[in-house]
Amino acid sequence: MNVETPDEVGAYPRLSEAQVATLAVGGAQRAVRAGETLVRAGAPSDEFFVILSGTVAIVDDDAGQHRVLRIHGPGRFLGELGLLEGQVAFYTAEMTEDGEVLVVPVQRIRALVEHDPVLSDLILRAYLIRRCQLLDIVSGFRIIGSCYSPDTLRLREFAVRNRLPHTWIDLERDRRAEQLLRDLGVAPEDTPVVIWRGERVLRNPTNAELGHLIGLPVPTMLREVCDLIVVGAGPAGLAASVYGASDGLDTSVLEAIAAGGQAGTSSRIENYLGFPAGISGTELAERAVIQAGKFGARLLVSAEVVGLEAEDGHHLLRLAEGGTLLGRTVVLATGARYRKLAVTGIERFEGTGVYYAATHQEAAMCGVDPVAIVGGGNSAGQATVFLAGHVEHVHLLIRDGDLGKSMSRYLVEQVERHPRVTVHRNTEVREVTGVSDLEAIVVENNRTGERDKLAVRALFVFIGAIPRTAWLADTIALDAHGFVRTGPDAHDPAEQRRDSGRRPLPLETSRPGVFAVGDVRSGSVKRVASAVGEGAMAVRHIHEYFERS
Repeated sequence: MNVETPDEVGAYPRLSEAQVATLAVGGAQRAVRAGETLVRAGAPSDEFFVILSGTVAIVDDDAGQHRVLRIHGPGRFLGELGLLEGQVAFYTAEMTEDGEVLVVPVQRIRALVEHDPVLSDLILRAYLIRRCQLLDIVSGFRIIGSCYSPDTLRLREFAVRNRLPHTWIDLERDRRAEQLLRDLGVAPEDTPVVIWRGERVLRNPTNAELGHLIGLPVPTMLREVCDLIVVGAGPAGLAASVYGASDGLDTSVLEAIAAGGQAGTSSRIENYLGFPAGISGTELAERAVIQAGKFGARLLVSAEVVGLEAEDGHHLLRLAEGGTLLGRTVVLATGARYRKLAVTGIERFEGTGVYYAATHQEAAMCGVDPVAIVGGGNSAGQATVFLAGHVEHVHLLIRDGDLGKSMSRYLVEQVERHPRVTVHRNTEVREVTGVSDLEAIVVENNRTGERDKLAVRALFVFIGAIPRTAWLADTIALDAHGFVRTGPDAHDPAEQRRDSGRRPLPLETSRPGVFAVGDVRSGSVKRVASAVGEGAMAVRHIHEYFERS
């Protein structure tokens, strides 16, 4: 008997008759037979299915398995986030009995974002929850590699940050690894490898190669000139792309790893306007990506920019893998990369016990064992509150004596009153210990010199960031810390003469037509709301730049 899976968290809502009628405009009804496949794992799909009668099983059929994950009946719809973003399916959907479905082109669903906010929000919320569930229940592709390999860490970061269902098999610790490699005819020195549905093996693929396999939009050789190229898809870059594309600018967005930036690693942002209950950085980023796509912006992942040049009066951006893009204007929103603790041996635990983000995936890796967090800013505070709801105890380590020095008051209050949190003031990490896994850290009071050993299974590091501007050092004016100068601070008399005496606009860099927003900009306020505001304001400056040019 096909028993329908209950909807306990809003992942499987049932559409009303009126909502089905709305979707039927532009769709088509189709009779289907038991055993018929509607969605096939590993294949792209451009169809949105609503079940009118009969039942559908959601199946994970990877590696010879045939696990039924969910059963859906009339009134429910299929799909998850990857459907809207053009990715291949990570599951198979097949009819378990004769019935009828409504088939709607995905483009029609994307249009609903603009015309029917209630229905579009229902679908989008369900899709976001379903992607989270897929991460836990679907094996996806496999990464086999050593925890000590930089390329293994690179592939894992790409998969985690893009929320791609996958399984990591550690060559150092998992007994299955060597046998799997022998079965595939792969030597250990050729790892890491990615195994896709037991059929394809990619030997140490680039991020772009892995992204292409999954269906993520990756860079191609384009020579046409864009009105606007946004470098970086954090909150600032996504805001610039939404407002630029909605204003009719031909907009491309280049992102090295995944949309969301540092905000995308936050489990919950509670001080962002309009979300009184808070919103995760991932959900904020996913909604912005879909919104930008609705207006026609093109987001390309694994597009690492390594050079900025001039060509025929335009800005030419060179990519790490050899491609180039031309733009009339550029918005730099590259953000910053995480600072690392200067502790000997910490690198060998990165990704397996030392983390620079605190999302549901990192929390799942920790289990319930005690953890430590280093940092005194909002990111550390948000991580502390989030992890304290999952683990036995959280040790928060700050170098200063005042927790409120760089952390918002609402977070300070939550941290200080939480029964499973201990704040260690004037404390720094001096040593990490463990054989194969992190087992403990040695901390020192920087006032008294007293040392203590904390038994923790994970260490989360939130000690600030370094701007991603090394590739700009010879082309754009930077401050002493490497952040991009803008407005009056970017003024260069020689540059001014070449640009008809025009002074830079407030967010414009020393290079005319190139703007900087968000964390990468010198003097910016390091807050999500501020970054979004700067991204929107940059588009207004771009229109002004076009008028003056």
